[in-house]
Amino acid sequence: MSVLSAILILLALALVFGAVLGFAAIHFRVEEDPIVDQIDNLLPQTQCGQCGHPGCRPYAEAIANGEAINKCPPGGETTIHALADLLGRDFVPLDAEHGEEQAKTVAYIREDECIGCTKCIQACPVDAILGAAKLMHTVIVDECTGCDLCVEPCPVDCIEMVPLEKTAKDWYWQIPVVDMQDPQADIIATDRPKNATDKDEAA
Repeated sequence: MSVLSAILILLALALVFGAVLGFAAIHFRVEEDPIVDQIDNLLPQTQCGQCGHPGCRPYAEAIANGEAINKCPPGGETTIHALADLLGRDFVPLDAEHGEEQAKTVAYIREDECIGCTKCIQACPVDAILGAAKLMHTVIVDECTGCDLCVEPCPVDCIEMVPLEKTAKDWYWQIPVVDMQDPQADIIATDRPKNATDKDEAA
């Protein structure tokens, strides 16, 4: 058998198997629940596991199946409110058993102390650490989700979590808390005192 014949046979087999795989991918495709995608888009994607699941996607699937929406410390109350609105559930405070809401942070490696052990690279769920064995490592800030999973494995304690400065990208307006027992509690709705008269208005 010539080399050309062998190549042609291999190409024919590749085409046949490709067609079979394409047919299977289309006709045996498992449809995903769109609500899971919507929930997953609201989660912070830190993949930190604080919710009790290995990542945000598994937690989104659990929420879609009825699990509580208040188990994500990185997302905090903002995420809980968003999930409650999406799913038509009541807002519940963050479950303290899973951690406390904290300001957004990112990992910082003190590079002159790094020994290049790669343990932090192995622990990072989003591949935000750049480096190689016996070489200095550094964190790609834009990729870091602040999960702090890289801190504990470091044998020389050269990694710390530092606050991330707020920018227009991650700033959001915090709704003011109004004490309804305060007689001036409706000051946002109107700047007129309750006992104002039409004469006062005219003035």
